[in-house]
Amino acid sequence: MTTRVNTRWVAFILVGLSLAGVVDGAVAPGQPAPDFTFTDLAGKTQKVSDFRGKVVVLEWLNPACPFVVRHYRSGNLPGTQAMAAADGVIWLQINSTAMGDLDPIKSREWQKKQGVIATAYIRDQSGQVGRLYAAETTPHVYVIARDGTLAYQGAIDDQPQATLANTLDAHNYVKAALVALRGGQAVPMAQTKAYGCGVKYGSPEGNADASPRR
Repeated sequence: MTTRVNTRWVAFILVGLSLAGVVDGAVAPGQPAPDFTFTDLAGKTQKVSDFRGKVVVLEWLNPACPFVVRHYRSGNLPGTQAMAAADGVIWLQINSTAMGDLDPIKSREWQKKQGVIATAYIRDQSGQVGRLYAAETTPHVYVIARDGTLAYQGAIDDQPQATLANTLDAHNYVKAALVALRGGQAVPMAQTKAYGCGVKYGSPEGNADASPRR
């Protein structure tokens, strides 16, 4: 007896298995945001759950990514961070890109140059936190509500092809989420497709994974 194999489904399964090796977890809006412990550039160790009762933003970044560069040079991300800080929001920057990691001194220099307003910068060299949240691109932004549930995840805005000049004219999903949470309302769009540079995860030991990603 000959069994016919649907090659399209085989390809789909293989792609799924390949992606599973890149990001091991996922979190959906409305569900509890995974807790994790981190050490900031100053050597202080904290947990995300320490900030329960406050809104928390997780921003995945890679200083060398052109999309990240655009959002900082345009003032879009610094402006969003300033708005968040004014409302007492905790803003955590996370670099899970093994090939784009900077040492603590260079990371602080980069923050200063870009006008960053953030609570902490996390060097996720092993990619453990990125995999926990299934962060795919830089930027990729997650907003955690005061009760610890995920309120938003996805792109910073709705214009992946925007130029530096018109970036500020885009609809900023993160700002919209923060405004809704400030007013005790549901986030109007809780999930969007993130865009940007793919996160190049390292091995769990912190070494860069040089295998190709399609």
